[in-house]
Amino acid sequence: MQRLWKRLDGWLFALLLLIGAGAIGYLGTRYAHVADWTANGRLSLSPQSRAVLAKLDGPVEIVSYAKPQGDLRAAIAGFLQRYQQVKPDLALRFVDPQQDPAKMRELGIGVDGELILHYRGHQQRLTELSESSVTNALERLIRGNDRIVAFVTGDGERLPGGQGNADMGTLMGQLAESGLRAVPLSFAQATAVPQGTDLVVLASPTEALPAGAVRALVAYVQDGGNLLWLRDPANGDLGLAPLADALGIQVLPGVLVDGGGAALGLDDPRLLAVGMYPPNPITRGFQLATRFPQVAALARTGAGGWTATPLLRSSAQSWTEFHPIDNAHPSAIRYDAAAGEFKGPLDFAFALDRLSPSPDKREQRAVAVGDGDFLSNAYLGEGGNRALGERIFNWLLGDDALINVPHEGVPDRVLRIDQAELNVASIGFMVVLPLLLLAIGGLIAWRRRRA
Repeated sequence: MQRLWKRLDGWLFALLLLIGAGAIGYLGTRYAHVADWTANGRLSLSPQSRAVLAKLDGPVEIVSYAKPQGDLRAAIAGFLQRYQQVKPDLALRFVDPQQDPAKMRELGIGVDGELILHYRGHQQRLTELSESSVTNALERLIRGNDRIVAFVTGDGERLPGGQGNADMGTLMGQLAESGLRAVPLSFAQATAVPQGTDLVVLASPTEALPAGAVRALVAYVQDGGNLLWLRDPANGDLGLAPLADALGIQVLPGVLVDGGGAALGLDDPRLLAVGMYPPNPITRGFQLATRFPQVAALARTGAGGWTATPLLRSSAQSWTEFHPIDNAHPSAIRYDAAAGEFKGPLDFAFALDRLSPSPDKREQRAVAVGDGDFLSNAYLGEGGNRALGERIFNWLLGDDALINVPHEGVPDRVLRIDQAELNVASIGFMVVLPLLLLAIGGLIAWRRRRA
């Protein structure tokens, strides 16, 4: 009897095991769960791609013109499946380009596997299949059309396509991938800002602007145009007082310095580090530290009917330094109240908005920053400078849905160790580990001889 119960117990265990395996197999066909434990989900979609997909509030159709022969269709479908897992209403459709060559020539399809993305009546073409290219194309679809950003040129301004340290080519090259098109604006050839311009950028001119150029910029602002004004303290007024009056701001004299920068390891007090930001739609949720090499403080005059929100603010240890600063000993400065220097905290950037004077626009926006170096090629990689610059441009263009899209990279793709850690690792692998293995081998051999 006991033997029979043991046999039944074994059969019952085998039956339950088969039922469990069958249940797991059935559930596996009905439900899917994917886990990616790499930093920021490296093998799945990045946080930036997920954030962009979350901003798409309607269906997206992707048409791939790929031949059915070979594995290209399977590769495209497998790659885009990661997007479909996040956005189920993203549809993929394949078209055989061999069926209608005349139609393909009409569409301009010249690459096997070329993609056309459709969203809300707009489309984007792709000939490269990568996450960055697909996500940037989706970001351009959110914008709807390419945004025209006109950079004032001809007076020593930072160039949007320049590769010099003072230029802004790196930032504008990255923004071009998401639908911003930078064009030069020279008032030597034009007397007004061209129609269709979405944003004008006045990036740190070093020479006085002609009176006609100033009048054109003031007229552009008075007519409802969006403006980004980067103002460096060393460049002086340059005849731009009428523009400052139109924006309702005032540039304070002197250079803004921070006496508490030494505690952060900053030798030059003119270099401001900002880690906390006033409540502002541009910096909402922004937690990265930014650096500003040389700053002019700004103040509001209240003119123009603007709603001004402080964007960047110095610390309580800061002040506006009126005296010349010795570059050999920049920290040898002191706050001089008798000279009329302004004590911090002081604002050095404002986000301005008001009801647009233009009948075809709802809102007008402007940003004035007392520093232009932080967006230059030389300083764009400092902390969150690039991310802040992207937020400023998106806000000025009215693309609020793209302001909070993260652009941080995966943190564990690069191993960062200092020289001391490198020495320890080298000694460990080259000396300690071989000696340890030799000792273990000797111990095993000695125990075997004793046995």
